[in-house]
Amino acid sequence: MTDPRIGAPEPTSKVTDPRIGAPEPTSQVTDARVGTPEPTSQVTDARVGAPEPAAGSSDVEGPAGARERLAEAQASVVAALVAGAEVPPGFDPGRMRAQAASLLSKRRAIVARIRPDAAAAAGPDLAAEFAAYAGSRGEPPPNYRADADDFAAWLRERGRMPDPPRRPRWWSRLLRGV
Repeated sequence: MTDPRIGAPEPTSKVTDPRIGAPEPTSQVTDARVGTPEPTSQVTDARVGAPEPAAGSSDVEGPAGARERLAEAQASVVAALVAGAEVPPGFDPGRMRAQAASLLSKRRAIVARIRPDAAAAAGPDLAAEFAAYAGSRGEPPPNYRADADDFAAWLRERGRMPDPPRRPRWWSRLLRGV
């Protein structure tokens, strides 16, 4: 007998058939929803894409090696998205280009919000200027403020943005009073 709720066999050690007094025959029970899995010779770890070691073999690398492989794979995906590096194998190049364009647009919008003076200096060419700026960098800055300041400096180097006005030092007011 099986439990209809979970498909697991009920304990049969003390169950007897009341008609003949003999224990009921038991059989191998499989979950009808999943079925019996067929044995495979090699299982692939979907998270990393590397095959798991065969039964009985020892994993020389251990978890540290798996972490390193995962970190390298993630770094190659990030480089393809933000730095224009080659698309890693297994990824659709068209979708990666679309995602990279979306991320660039997001960066541009945030930089324009943080530094409206830089966006105004770039004018209607903001999209092209920011794409050229982003393409000239190996990797994006650590935060949006630094990205906005670097974009303004990049525009300044090309003569597209005037130098910021010099503000007097806080202590210069004290010298005028003497």
